[in-house]
Amino acid sequence: MVSSTPASSAGPSRPLDSIRYELLTFGDELLLGLTANGHLTFIGGQLGRGGVRLSRNITVTDDADAIAGQFTESWFRSDVVITTGGLGPTCDDRTREAVAAVLGVELVFDEAIKAAIEARFNRLGRVMTENNLKQAYAFAGGDVLPNPNGTAPGLWFERDGKVLVMLPGPPNELQPMFTDQVMPRLAARGLVAEGEAYVQIRTAGVGESALETRLQPLFEPYGEKLSIAFCAHSGQVDCRVSSPCGRLSRAQLESIAEQCATLLGEDFLCFGHDSPAKVCADLLRAQEMTLAVAETATGGSLANSFTNICGASKFFAGGCVCYSNEAKMQLLDVPEDILIQHGAVSDESVVAMAAGAAERLGADYALAVTGYNAPCGGGGSENPVGSVYIALYSPRGVWSKKLCYPGPRSAVKERIVAAALDWLRRELVRGRHGLNAARPNLGAELPQ
Repeated sequence: MVSSTPASSAGPSRPLDSIRYELLTFGDELLLGLTANGHLTFIGGQLGRGGVRLSRNITVTDDADAIAGQFTESWFRSDVVITTGGLGPTCDDRTREAVAAVLGVELVFDEAIKAAIEARFNRLGRVMTENNLKQAYAFAGGDVLPNPNGTAPGLWFERDGKVLVMLPGPPNELQPMFTDQVMPRLAARGLVAEGEAYVQIRTAGVGESALETRLQPLFEPYGEKLSIAFCAHSGQVDCRVSSPCGRLSRAQLESIAEQCATLLGEDFLCFGHDSPAKVCADLLRAQEMTLAVAETATGGSLANSFTNICGASKFFAGGCVCYSNEAKMQLLDVPEDILIQHGAVSDESVVAMAAGAAERLGADYALAVTGYNAPCGGGGSENPVGSVYIALYSPRGVWSKKLCYPGPRSAVKERIVAAALDWLRRELVRGRHGLNAARPNLGAELPQ
């Protein structure tokens, strides 16, 4: 058995920016484009919250020699190596064996892992095949990270102040294991911050460059004590404020963030990482209001943004995806005269859709969207491809506005949903404060 030294030798006082992290994502399916490499986005984001940054991510095939070669290099260069994939039961899952050979560590059969695998198969009412026992081997002298959502456990190994974390590939297994087990272990060893290392200000309706211009006067007095980072997403921009080497306290960072929020007004979305749909959901719950949606151009994406939120039935009444005129008339009571006279893509039709959704589903608020998405044809010069109409129904009235979003269908869907959510959020904020309704021209255009 090879002895290991706790990674705490790195010491809690070690500067986090001096700790080198590398992520190795294993799998032919990643290199063939069959599966998106979401592990980099997720793990990089989680580590970033903990005040550290991945030095690099390398994707490697399932070939055992390739795995061993890359792991040898990364283990030599790094303080923490994280691997994903290749821990399953099939013949192409070679990560565990290849890494053990490099480390010179024996793989030992773990009866507790075997029992957990058998119990999972019994819960699912399935027969466990013999090859599943391949997953019951763990490093001698290492730790096992239980996998509540799958059969392949994670592995944790330490030697000479270095840490190895091996995780299964499926995101629904990896992500909760990383947040619930890996991050707390890293924090206990001083390898990530105990809490978030920055304060994030999430905004909507303002572009990245304009946001920096507006906030810069608040940042200037702090000079090099304050670090600022901007990150643009679809329909929103994040601003992260932190303090290199802790020269500003957490309370000071939060005070700066509060000043930013006050300055931004309705363009301030939230602190932290909540989605626009989650912010709208919280506002609806707080006001004891409900929402319905009616969609054509977005094909259910708008409803999906709400149903991804736990407890959606408390505020989300439901939605209708109505592409044909007949469906609009039957499900939303859109008058046939409006569809004939103005067309399905028009202010009049989208307002009727929103009102129909609210009335049919008994909701206080409703959002409706319709439009011509690429590469389909448009309605001529008045409504070219990319023309989108959004309607908002509220207790204070119903309005619509026209937007133009040319581009690929999937990207346009995201932009439409972002625009609709931002308009709803502004109206809910105004309703909470008893302000006048948010007329269509009051919401700033979303950043390109």
